[in-house]
Amino acid sequence: MTAEPPVPATSNTAGEPAQRRRRDAAETRQLLLDAARQRFARDGYAATTVRDIADDAGVNVALISRYFTSKEGLFEACLRAAGDELRRTTGQTPADRVPEAIARHIADLGAAGLSSQLSLLLRSSGDAGADEIRRGVLVRSSEQLAAARGWRPGEPDSEQLLLRAQMALAAGIGVAVLRSSIRLEPLSSATEQDLVGPLRDLVDALLPPR
Repeated sequence: MTAEPPVPATSNTAGEPAQRRRRDAAETRQLLLDAARQRFARDGYAATTVRDIADDAGVNVALISRYFTSKEGLFEACLRAAGDELRRTTGQTPADRVPEAIARHIADLGAAGLSSQLSLLLRSSGDAGADEIRRGVLVRSSEQLAAARGWRPGEPDSEQLLLRAQMALAAGIGVAVLRSSIRLEPLSSATEQDLVGPLRDLVDALLPPR
């Protein structure tokens, strides 16, 4: 196995503080994540190569192995970021504010279309391992949404409540797709305030407050 090249120094100052080197490593890692997210969302997992990602990020391809172990590890990191986006929208919001959080997230997409994170969650990768990672992200997000309305694993009706949470999550994603990609009117032009009422009706119908 070929040894990975060292990370090039980014400062002309001898004895550069470790804090600066760590910051540069974090910036490089973020460059790779941003480039990978765009590539995976646009071209799919199977068609994207680590060379493509490294070239887009402007870094040495060996750094993908250093920071993420493999292409699959980088894909998982991208999906984890997409899961964080969903959790900010649903799982980390008080139960009575979930419709507002979903409406705000959908409205923020605006004319820019679907975020690359959401596109990444929706696009089939053509790779069984990658699809399993994606499924896990969506499962955890729906469990967090269900938990906001009182779901606990193993309790009576827990499976039914989780089903309803998955339906609410699917509905929210569907609204985002119709609004941003298909440009369906009047949905596409609806403001955050326009969206809140119908989304509250939808979420409350599927996941009645307890």
